[in-house]
Amino acid sequence: MNKKELLDEWLQEEKIAHIHGWDFSHISGKYEEENDLPWDYRKIIEQYLTPEMKLLDIDTGGAEFLLSLNHPAKNLAATEAYPPNVELCKEILLPLGVDFKEAESGSENLPFESESFDMIINRHGEFNEKEIWRLLKPGGIFITQQVGAENDRELVELLLDEVPHLPFPKQYLKIVREAFEEAGFTSLKGEEAYLPIKFWNVGALVWFAHIIEWEFPGFTVKDCLNNLYTAQEILEKNGVIEGKIHRFLLVAKK
Repeated sequence: MNKKELLDEWLQEEKIAHIHGWDFSHISGKYEEENDLPWDYRKIIEQYLTPEMKLLDIDTGGAEFLLSLNHPAKNLAATEAYPPNVELCKEILLPLGVDFKEAESGSENLPFESESFDMIINRHGEFNEKEIWRLLKPGGIFITQQVGAENDRELVELLLDEVPHLPFPKQYLKIVREAFEEAGFTSLKGEEAYLPIKFWNVGALVWFAHIIEWEFPGFTVKDCLNNLYTAQEILEKNGVIEGKIHRFLLVAKK
C-alpha cells in the first residue's frame, strides 16, 4: 500500500478503537502476546480452588475469565470499575446470582464484609494488600497475574516522540511481594517474565495503542505519523514489529 492507503487504514483503526469486556479479538491473527508465559494462571487457581470456596475476582473486566472457571455462581463475587464493563457485568452476572459490585479495585474499602472469601484473584488489575488481608478468611489465598512496570516499552519508544515515565513504576514482583509480606502474608509462589509481543500489522498496533492508552499517552495517528511510517518500514524489512511484555505472578496466603 502507498502512504495514503496506509494513513486511511490507520485512521480507520483509530476511529473504531474501543473495547467490550477485555476482548482483543479485533486484532486476532495480527498480533501475539502471552502465549508462552512460564506459568498457567488458570491452572494455578484450579490447584487451590474447590467448589465450596467463596471466590472474589477483583477487576473482573467483562467476567469472561471468571465465568470460564465454572465455579458455583452462589460462591462467586466480582468487582469492576470501568463503566462499559460495569454495565456488561450487571447484565451477565447479576441474573446468575453472582455478587457483583461496582468498585475501584485499589480501594481501601471494597463493599464486602471482612473475612468473606477463601480466595481472591486479580489479573492485570489494581489491588490493595491491606484490603486483600481484610477480605480473606484466615488461610485464604490471593492469586494475581500482573502487568509489570516495563511492559511494551519498546513499542512506546517506537510510536511516541516524547517517551513518558513508567506509568506504574512499582510494578515489579520484588516490590509487590515485599508489600504483601509486610502486611502479614506468606508468599507461596512468585515468578516474573519478559517475553515477546509481536505485530504483523501496523493498523493492529494503532488499535492496540489506543486501547492501552495509559502506556501510550497522547498517541494519535496524525501526531505520530512519521513514527508509524517508520514502524511500517520495520515491518516490511523484518516481517514483524517486536517488543517485550513484562508479567509477574504472585500467590500469597493469609
